Amino acid sequence: MRNLILVSPPFYFILFFYLTFLGSLSQTFADEIAKIGDRVTIDYEGSLEDGTVFDNSKSHDKPFQFVIGSGQVIPGFDKAVTGMKVMEEKKFTLQPTEAYGEINQKLIHKVMRSGLPPKPEPKPGMGLMMGGGPGKASRRATITEVTKEYILIDMNHSLAGKSLTFAIKLIKISN
Repeated sequence: MRNLILVSPPFYFILFFYLTFLGSLSQTFADEIAKIGDRVTIDYEGSLEDGTVFDNSKSHDKPFQFVIGSGQVIPGFDKAVTGMKVMEEKKFTLQPTEAYGEINQKLIHKVMRSGLPPKPEPKPGMGLMMGGGPGKASRRATITEVTKEYILIDMNHSLAGKSLTFAIKLIKISN
């Protein structure tokens, strides 16, 4: 003879409600699409054309958050995330115009060495802060060339003029 377990009707109601509610809740999150004004949380990895990784969320020990359309990220990144669903993954490449811009020759300056202190000895690749007087923002610059007469200083963003590839995963959308 079989043992039958009898379950009271309220249990069925609770089970039905629980499964229905969870099913519709998970469907709601799955169908939510990122749009301008949403705060999104993403994992990402950015790389150059040669595959060199220049940044990723794992190195910051937490996913990255930003508000779509607020100007917190480069324009092409906003566009790529818009329309994505939670847990969706995407890989895309941005041209310089959608990222940090083309190299601006007006931001490359020749500085005569006679006007510089002898120490520290400037070297190509050395970074320095330029400007920043009272009420002005400082700007990062890189020494790109050193001769006996002058040094060449580039004030462009280090990723200007480069195509950037991103692999991202949308983790969360908050309105």
